[in-house]
Amino acid sequence: MKLRQLGRSPLQVAPLAFGGNVFGWSVDEARSFDLLDAFVDHGFNLIDTADVYEAWVPGNEGGESETIIGNWLARSGKRDQVVIATKVGKWARYPGLSPTNIREAVDDSLRRLRTDRIDLYQSHEDDPKVPLEETLRAFDDLVTAGKVRVIGASNYAATRLADALDTSASKGLARYESMQPEYNLMDRKGFEDDLQPLCVKEHVGVISYYSLASGFLSGKYRSEADLGKSAARGGRVKTYLGDRGYRVLGALDQVAEAHRATPAQVALAWVMAQPAIAAAIASATSVEQLDDLAKATSLALTEGELATLTTASDPV
Repeated sequence: MKLRQLGRSPLQVAPLAFGGNVFGWSVDEARSFDLLDAFVDHGFNLIDTADVYEAWVPGNEGGESETIIGNWLARSGKRDQVVIATKVGKWARYPGLSPTNIREAVDDSLRRLRTDRIDLYQSHEDDPKVPLEETLRAFDDLVTAGKVRVIGASNYAATRLADALDTSASKGLARYESMQPEYNLMDRKGFEDDLQPLCVKEHVGVISYYSLASGFLSGKYRSEADLGKSAARGGRVKTYLGDRGYRVLGALDQVAEAHRATPAQVALAWVMAQPAIAAAIASATSVEQLDDLAKATSLALTEGELATLTTASDPV
């Protein structure tokens, strides 16, 4: 497995990351352990979660995903084989990016993850109420203390990310080495217009989420009749049904047939081939599904095939 450097940091990550938002929600602990074991067996290493996962599930309070990952780390002994990424800022228990909140939240995450350090600690979303220098100084203190190796950001506008990078440089503080935006063949504009050029210029590694557009790019949903296959995703997927969505599915089918691959594999391979991308996040609820997604990392698309997919997803 060829690893990619995350920004300017010492972290090296495989191009497919596991999205831990399913742990404690659509998969229980036992199956989570099976999935994580299989993930590492494939040669992958980046596991992405957040302290807020899975607070939205009835009966949960948050922290469930981190707890499951921590239990797996303790049982498997594979801590040194993985890069653990988690986030702070969106959980009602630890809302926002104040220094006090960050200090308290990281200790709680470390306890649930049952580890002495977090490899990648990310701001889950921007907090304009707190000066960037205060937030970045709090993160820098965690890096100095050895609780965190590298910091990253998620859901930042390009202007705010640029300001954060400038602040870190001028104050001598740890900088955001990664950016986590929504990015896939159906959702490109928000990243490509401003964030992508900035990340390329500043050597910030990008970890995309919703890489399969909530499952739409798997080809599973091709009509409104298919929306009932997932109560959780149906509403969002419905927004992709239309001329552009069907063009994208057609292009995915065409390229997939040429490689004897699946649309999901092709869609992930397209993301992985884009400038600044370090890894694409995808989730699986079964080992068989994970095995299928894993094949995307060995799928070499031609320049012509990449262009076909990009053109199909361009707005009319």
